[in-house]
Formats: sequence, structure tokens, C-alpha cells
Amino acid sequence: QVQLVESGGGLVQAGGSLRLSCAASGGTFSSYTMGWFRQAPGKEREFVAAMTWIGGITYANSVKGRFTISRDNAKNTAFLQMDSLKPEDTAVYFCAALGQHTLVAHVADDYDYWGQGTQVTVSS
Repeated sequence: QVQLVESGGGLVQAGGSLRLSCAASGGTFSSYTMGWFRQAPGKEREFVAAMTWIGGITYANSVKGRFTISRDNAKNTAFLQMDSLKPEDTAVYFCAALGQHTLVAHVADDYDYWGQGTQVTVSS
């Protein structure tokens, strides 16, 4: 069983930056694909970014060039650096872990473990 805990959310003005962290415990972190998803009020959960166990990276078009996903396997932690934030980035952000070794990393239903989420609010 893997436990995931996000941190780093908050309130920021448009154009600002935030760095989200996702601390994992209870599993072999380096063997998991780590993904970030978000859910805005009244909307479905959507894919943001993912990094596979072998370092492959995928971004949603809406965040490409502004967000950067990374991971530190020695610290069992994944990160999402968010720059040039926009009001439409406002959402609860979730990290997730996918145990199956697949190169398809953008489907939320494929993920095995989820964190509780952290709120990101971008004011205009």
C-alpha cells in the first residue's frame, strides 16, 4: 500500500509560481509512474503531467511550457513546478502513483494510489 501526501498549494496572483510536492511512503517509489491531476469545481478530474518510472514525461497541452514535473527517487518525492500561473489553473491538485509499467500515463482510472489533494488558487 502506497500513501501519498501533497503539499505546497496556496493562493497566488496570476503570473506567479508554486511548487507542489508529493511525498510517498509504503512502496518502491522508483518503480512507479507519478502523475499529477487537477479538478476544478464542477469539472471532471483532468490530467496535468506524468513522469514514468524510466523518466519519460508527458504534459497536458494546457500546461506545456509552464509546468515542470520532476521526481527525487532518493527522497520518495515527486514535484510539480508551476510557473506563469493563470486563473484557469485554479483547482485541487492530486498526485497519483501508477504501478503498472506502461507508457500511457494520462488516464486517471489507471492509477492505483492517490493523495488527498492540495488547493491551488490563482487570482486575477
